[in-house]
Amino acid sequence: MHRPSLLLLLPLFLCLVPGGTPTTGEELQILLQFKASLETAADSTAFRSWDAGNPTCSFDGIRCDSNGSVSEIDLTGAGISGEIPFDSLCRLPSLSALSLGSNGLHGAISDDLRNCTGLRRLDLAFNHLAGAVPDLVPLDKLQVLNLSDNAITGAFPWSSLAGLTDLEVLSVGDNPFDPSPFPEVVLSLTKLNRLFLSDSNIHGEIPPSIGNLTELIDVEIGDNFLTGGIPPEIAKLSKLWQLEMYNNSFTGTIPAGFGNLSLLAFFDASMNQLEGDLSELRSLTNLISLQLFQNDLSGEVPPEFGDFRYLTNFSLYTNRFNGTLPAKLGSWTEFNYIDVSSNFFTGGIPPDMCKKGAMTKLLILENRFTGEIPASYANCSSLVRFRVSNNSLSREVPAGLWSLPNLNILDLAINQFEGPIGVGIGNAKSLYQLYLADNRFSGQLPLELGEAESIVSIDLSHNEFSGEISASIGGLKNLVSLDFESNTFSGAIPDAIGSCISLSSVNLANNNLSGPIPTSLGELTRLNSLDLSDNQLSGEIPGSLTTLKLSSFDLSNNRLTGAVPAGLDIAAYSSSLAGNPGLCIDGVGANNLSSLRRCSAAQSGTSDGLRTILTCIFSVAAVFLAFLGLYIVLKKRRAAACGGGGGDGSVVKDVSWDMKSFRILTFDEQEIVDAIKPDNLIGKGGSGEVYKVELASGEVVAVKQIWCDPVGGAKERSTTAMLVARGRRRPAAREFEAEVGTLSAVRHVNVVKLYCSITSDECRLLVYEHLPKGSLWDRLHGSTAAKMEELGWEERYEIAVGAARGLEYLHHGWDRPILHRDVKSSNILLDDCLKPRIADFGLAKVLQSAASGGAGEASSAHVIAGTHGYIAPEYGYTWKVNEKSDVYSFGVVLMELVTGRQPIEAEYGEDKDIVYWVTRRMSSRESVAAVVDGRIPERAREEAVKVLRVAALCTARLPAMRPSMRTVVQMLEEAASGRALAAIISKGEKAELGVSMAEGKRVNE
Repeated sequence: MHRPSLLLLLPLFLCLVPGGTPTTGEELQILLQFKASLETAADSTAFRSWDAGNPTCSFDGIRCDSNGSVSEIDLTGAGISGEIPFDSLCRLPSLSALSLGSNGLHGAISDDLRNCTGLRRLDLAFNHLAGAVPDLVPLDKLQVLNLSDNAITGAFPWSSLAGLTDLEVLSVGDNPFDPSPFPEVVLSLTKLNRLFLSDSNIHGEIPPSIGNLTELIDVEIGDNFLTGGIPPEIAKLSKLWQLEMYNNSFTGTIPAGFGNLSLLAFFDASMNQLEGDLSELRSLTNLISLQLFQNDLSGEVPPEFGDFRYLTNFSLYTNRFNGTLPAKLGSWTEFNYIDVSSNFFTGGIPPDMCKKGAMTKLLILENRFTGEIPASYANCSSLVRFRVSNNSLSREVPAGLWSLPNLNILDLAINQFEGPIGVGIGNAKSLYQLYLADNRFSGQLPLELGEAESIVSIDLSHNEFSGEISASIGGLKNLVSLDFESNTFSGAIPDAIGSCISLSSVNLANNNLSGPIPTSLGELTRLNSLDLSDNQLSGEIPGSLTTLKLSSFDLSNNRLTGAVPAGLDIAAYSSSLAGNPGLCIDGVGANNLSSLRRCSAAQSGTSDGLRTILTCIFSVAAVFLAFLGLYIVLKKRRAAACGGGGGDGSVVKDVSWDMKSFRILTFDEQEIVDAIKPDNLIGKGGSGEVYKVELASGEVVAVKQIWCDPVGGAKERSTTAMLVARGRRRPAAREFEAEVGTLSAVRHVNVVKLYCSITSDECRLLVYEHLPKGSLWDRLHGSTAAKMEELGWEERYEIAVGAARGLEYLHHGWDRPILHRDVKSSNILLDDCLKPRIADFGLAKVLQSAASGGAGEASSAHVIAGTHGYIAPEYGYTWKVNEKSDVYSFGVVLMELVTGRQPIEAEYGEDKDIVYWVTRRMSSRESVAAVVDGRIPERAREEAVKVLRVAALCTARLPAMRPSMRTVVQMLEEAASGRALAAIISKGEKAELGVSMAEGKRVNE
């Protein structure tokens, strides 16, 4: 028989070839469709060679196998965005590697991924992917799975990893997965060498079987909810090079056998509850970075640490360590920083930590160090921060330390240092904070101090400085805070102080200063606090001071004479002017400052005859006004008795109103009450309604009507229909008055003025200054383009700093903090110059007292706690709040300022907010920059990113991790000075964040 021809069998072979397998031409079409489905950044060259006229294997980012079929796609950091078309990509039959990390890809990872069965490497990290991860069972050839730093939600399919036995890299951290126990299935993947599960919502204890993963080099499980002890089985991981366990709830000691990890270079177990000592670490000679801050560790630092030749970062702050630091610590390599603040260390400062000239930060605040500052640090030109406050250090400061060129902060406060400030201070061109308070420094201030032009804050209080304050101080144009209290300075206050145009606070109290108060102080438009008390100042109080908006003012115990200028003759300043026998008061102010004598005719400049005439005129006017007021009241009461109503529909009845004024007023309660009508309504909120009231005097005020309650016929007793109740329980007058009394004492340039309260049995009115430019919310999110254009970056930054200062004052300017409880952009109002004022401060507490009906704390737990989008996460599990909840809300406001976005937008995803959206993008410089509002110019973007990082600190999940508002103000001021923030958000920079938190502690306490 004839054999059949092979050609006759060809159709049979073709039938056996899978119909879905693309040819080379089809692969080209798949890639071109992939290109077409994505967008690229303007400067991206990712697809420049992706042209139908070029061979597929020559495309940038494409590799082919020996048969010319596409095997790898690598477009990492290529500037592409859009959704990944897995349905077509997974039709590439030879595709073994798909690397699309560090781009702007979004959307869900579709189930089509399961068709990429040949994948060995899948890297989609640092994108904006959302949705859930599909089952990964078919991808059993995977060796690298990297989905970290996205916005992936839902339950991660841990069980589907069981068959991925070739997996070497598992990196799925920094995603908001549903909470789950530590995935034991992972511990069966014995080829793993990198495990990254940080910030992935896992909880519970680490199983002992982690000791089976002996190939592990890198384990990162920080920022989760893990508990229990560090399993001793970790000591079996002899290849381990990096171990990060920070920000969990680990307890117990560092387990025995830890010293076997001889290759360990990076160890971070900070922010846990570990105890015991460091003896198990004494043999880890390859350590580069050791981060154990914020635990409960104790004992001494092993002397062997002094021989660690690679150690560059060393942070143990906020523990209970004692003893001395090894003398050779940090002397072997390019040591970067040390932070051992808030412990009980004794002895001297190790002298050679800057031996290699690379040290940037020396932070040993709040310990018991003794001796002098080693002379070697005077030559450490790399130093950025030198903070040794609150120790027992002594003797003179090495001369060169004053002039270090890169030093930002020099903090020597609360020690026993002596001697003068070195003349080299003029060369410290980067210095912006100088803290020398509570020492024994002496001598005259060097003229060169005025050349340190970057200084923002100087505190020399409680020392022995003497001599005159040089006029050279006028060169400090950036100076915000000046504190020379309790020294022996003499001579006149230099007129040049008026050139320090940024000054907000001046304290020269308790010195031997003499001569007149310089009129130039009145030129300091930002001045908020002025204390010149307990000196020998003479002459008259300059009238220029009346133009200032001071929240704190003290001229007491001097030798001032003459009449108190109008504007300073108010009751609130009575104690501020005491101890000046030569001062007198005249005119209206005589009733406010009864402690001062009345001025003589010569002092007041008024003749006896003219005085008599004026007295008669005022007396007649007073009698006339009294009769006029009585006539108006009687007329309204007659109208009420007849059931008459106002033209606006208001019902006027016999009600007793009580007005408590906190400032000089140009109106009475009836003028305010009569203006509460629909035409004047300008806003509503959870706390009540706001009315704009134009007074007969021409002044405009804002009236906040706290929600009232009809009890026993309140409708009939209301003076106006607009004051009818809104359905809450009857206010408790005593608690309300107590809270309002506290708020009335607030005096700050960045806080809205409260003029008075007006109350009846059922209603509560608060009268504030009116701010004409509306709220920050209006300016950022308003409907008109003009509103948006008004806020350039400079204005946004000034608003951020000003609002922060206002909150700082509320939190730190009182014996106990005043909590705002509802910080948001609509509660930050703007004046004519777009300067911010905090509004509705403490109003939630006022409402609480109004709602409690005198029921005490038991009924206060569920009162207003903020606005959706601004509410701190701890409200989800506790009703207890403190100032850190305000800090969180302020962080949201900062994010609004930098991004131009609202706290809640559909783009963020269901149940997501701006904090989630921003923090997901804080992992790389490129993605951070992309978050910044496009209207902010390129030259300001670096500064904007720094502010955004402050915002990220403020919105930390744990309240204890958030800085105080005082620290926030400092960091914001640093951002404007072009200084590097001591706070980095990304995982790789997390250690630096710890440094910033430690430094903030001094201020917090």
